Amino acid sequence: VPMGVLSCMKYLMFIFNVLVFAGGLCLAGVGVWVAVDPAGFQDIVAAKPVLSAAAYLLLAVGVALSLLGFLGCCGALRRSRPLLLL
Repeated sequence: VPMGVLSCMKYLMFIFNVLVFAGGLCLAGVGVWVAVDPAGFQDIVAAKPVLSAAAYLLLAVGVALSLLGFLGCCGALRRSRPLLLL
């Protein structure tokens, strides 16, 4: 396999993992916003009964995605297969 292809794959993996990391941070941010100020979020979305559970679910999923994205970025830069498989 040519070296240029491996370098391109390395950077594509890094960019994809940065996007996953950013998406996880956005989800965690929305989860914190809903948990701290549910009245402000209820004005936007009409789903009131399950808002508390949804806030903590968004927070947990966001933290998990940002952690996986961060580990993926480290794995792509270091070419570490175990970090990328995680």
